[in-house]
Amino acid sequence: MNKDVIEKIAALITAAFGLIAALAWNGAIQSIFKSVFGTADSIGAMLTYAVVVTIIAVFATIQIGKAAARAK
Repeated sequence: MNKDVIEKIAALITAAFGLIAALAWNGAIQSIFKSVFGTADSIGAMLTYAVVVTIIAVFATIQIGKAAARAK
């Protein structure tokens, strides 16, 4: 049972760092969009931001999946 607890704690810590990194990138990307569009409050800027982030997430997920498949 000790091993299971350590594995779960490690998974939670890893997820927490992933969330922190995601929030940092979110802030950075929003700052870029503010400088390009002038304000992040406009609907067009928010939609563009959401589409760009979604495309990046899909691309990254596909690449990570391919890398994981090669590692097997």
